[in-house]
Amino acid sequence: MKFTVPAGTNPIDQMKVVGKPLDRIDGPLKTTGTAPYAYEQHKLVPNAAVGYVVGASIPKGRITRIDSSAVKAAPGVIAVVTYENAGKIGKGNFNTARLLAGPEVQHYHQAVAVVVAETFEQARAAATLLKIDYAKQDGAYDLAKAKGSAVKPAEKDQPDSGIGNFERGFANAPVKLDATYTTPDQSHAMMEPHASVAYWEGPKLTVYTSNQMINWGKKDLAKTLGIPEENVRMVSPYVGGGFGGKLFLRSEALLAALGSRAAGRPVKVALQRALLMNNTTHRPATIQRIRIGATREGRITAIAHESWSGDLPGGQPETAVQQTRLLYAGADRMTRLRLARLDLPEANAMRAPGEAPGMMCLEIAVDELAEKLGMDPVMLRIVNDTTTDPENPGKKFSQRRFVECLRQGADRFGWNKRSATPGKTRDGRWLVGMGVASAFRNNLVMKSAARVRLARDGAITVETDMTDIGTGSYTIIAQTAAEMMGVPIDRVTVKLGDSDFPISAGSGGQWGANSSTAGVYAACVKLREAAAARLGLDPTNAEFVDGSVRAGGRSVPLRQAAEAGELVGEDTMEYGGDIDKKWQQSTFGAHFVEVGVDVATAEIRVRRMLAVCAAGRILNPKAARSQVIGAMTMGVGGAIMEDLVVDKRLGFFVNHDLAGYEVPVHADIPHQEVIFLDESDPMSSPMKAKGVGELGLCGVGAAVANAIYNATGIRVRDYPVTLDKLLAKMPAVV
Repeated sequence: MKFTVPAGTNPIDQMKVVGKPLDRIDGPLKTTGTAPYAYEQHKLVPNAAVGYVVGASIPKGRITRIDSSAVKAAPGVIAVVTYENAGKIGKGNFNTARLLAGPEVQHYHQAVAVVVAETFEQARAAATLLKIDYAKQDGAYDLAKAKGSAVKPAEKDQPDSGIGNFERGFANAPVKLDATYTTPDQSHAMMEPHASVAYWEGPKLTVYTSNQMINWGKKDLAKTLGIPEENVRMVSPYVGGGFGGKLFLRSEALLAALGSRAAGRPVKVALQRALLMNNTTHRPATIQRIRIGATREGRITAIAHESWSGDLPGGQPETAVQQTRLLYAGADRMTRLRLARLDLPEANAMRAPGEAPGMMCLEIAVDELAEKLGMDPVMLRIVNDTTTDPENPGKKFSQRRFVECLRQGADRFGWNKRSATPGKTRDGRWLVGMGVASAFRNNLVMKSAARVRLARDGAITVETDMTDIGTGSYTIIAQTAAEMMGVPIDRVTVKLGDSDFPISAGSGGQWGANSSTAGVYAACVKLREAAAARLGLDPTNAEFVDGSVRAGGRSVPLRQAAEAGELVGEDTMEYGGDIDKKWQQSTFGAHFVEVGVDVATAEIRVRRMLAVCAAGRILNPKAARSQVIGAMTMGVGGAIMEDLVVDKRLGFFVNHDLAGYEVPVHADIPHQEVIFLDESDPMSSPMKAKGVGELGLCGVGAAVANAIYNATGIRVRDYPVTLDKLLAKMPAVV
């Protein structure tokens, strides 16, 4: 099925099952500990040996010697795999660095070996006996120093943008802001580490893994090993958090496969937490310069956003300027991205790549402009709203309820009680402030397929390689099939995360929910047609209601369509036509935050948070709310805690565990409220949905930082906003 024209009325619009706040189908399994994650496939893959990954102890250079004799003699050791005995190892399309180093080392903790033993303890102990000599080379580890040599990324990937004449417009503006901000390297720090269990049956390889994008992973594993794609099966029924860190094939899956081949039996590998920060990917640090020119009434006339980030050779920049191209009006505009070569671990996607760090800076800049103007920050954003793409005024937004998000949020949050003068509101020893920031994320759709089966008893089974990374995919897919086939949701079974199933959109980029359910919609249309035809009913007029098919005055139980044998509908939802050319599809929101800052210690406490979101049809409000409050929590971490600290002499992230890399815990997070505007977007898909998983994060960090400024009068432009950046400037204790 191809989606080429705006969606008309369809069965999803009934909203009998879709749109309801149903409990997650996988909830009981997760809460009782019976959901089998990748490392826990004991029943399906018994007698698995354990692999322990050894990471490089230098950031750049070459391996000159490996001595594994002592390792092989250690108790319980079955095999040791390094580049010397692994065979020819390639590199996947989505990997910047090789997943197994040798002889070249590209970054610290790049995998150099896997030790396979009967138990984890034996493998870990034996790994300490591995002797590796290196020839270290000098590298670049400091973004600020490398900034001057940064280059323009490939034009086809990240072109500079410009309209009008920014330099002239900025020079002529009555009110100007020119500020530079920094965001640090950050880690996904998901609860479940990267983990896989692999086994071979002749030339065929099966890998149970923790991966967001099954088809990408399967293709890259086959390419890396140099074997046919049809010989690889990848299975990932449950993923314990990904946030973009599990979009791509990583070293533990490759090393489990290599270890299994060497050991001649199944091998499971989980990256130890100390390797997760340096061995896998991370969100790269940025340096961002933002210039805004405005009239004295607050109309933006000129806006420029430039960002510098770094990565290994062949990597990509952090696209931190993309929201600035679309969010606010203004005639004279310019954005630029520059990429520096750094020899740090691989930089790549982390939840809301681009917008998350970009809006952390842009939305502080807008707050600073409001202060220069003596204008309310909410009103400044409203004044600069636009109904069309600022770079392409002939292209309207399909839906843009940005102003409504701001107004409703301000009213709900009690914004009118905020003191416009920073540092004036006290609650005992706490200085109290409020902050606001816009939320923005483009709507993305991906080709997605599914297979839907109708059994003789009328039960429905959905099969697709879509993953559930804690987002509720099982539930919204079941809701979609139930709505389309006219059956209760308890009559639907969903099977996910298996490369033997039709290829889905996968989980990432806020495209997963809308795209994967659209694929299920397409498959259900095929099944509806087949069922109606078998029952002798007109498929174009057939209604599927309460377990029956109705058309032409007849009503027949749906199960009768499968009496002669199971019926199967399979299809792919693809996108084309001119919809994306004629309409700009985006999601919008507003974040409001109240903080308290201890007047004596500068300790920061978030007191309450509100998000208002306009993101198309909400398929399951309960699951969507969970997505947004989780994103808001991550935003608090980015604002005041999370910082992968770089040792700029030795080239690695120092705080590579959850003791040194701090993330928010329950005690850090107060009352959170989420409002979804009632909306559907027919330009998006037959589901008329979009997504909220990234939108809930975009802008949160800035709202926290703006609230801290309102509380203290101290403006911090270098994230995270930690107490050491406040303490020396805090007002005198009275």
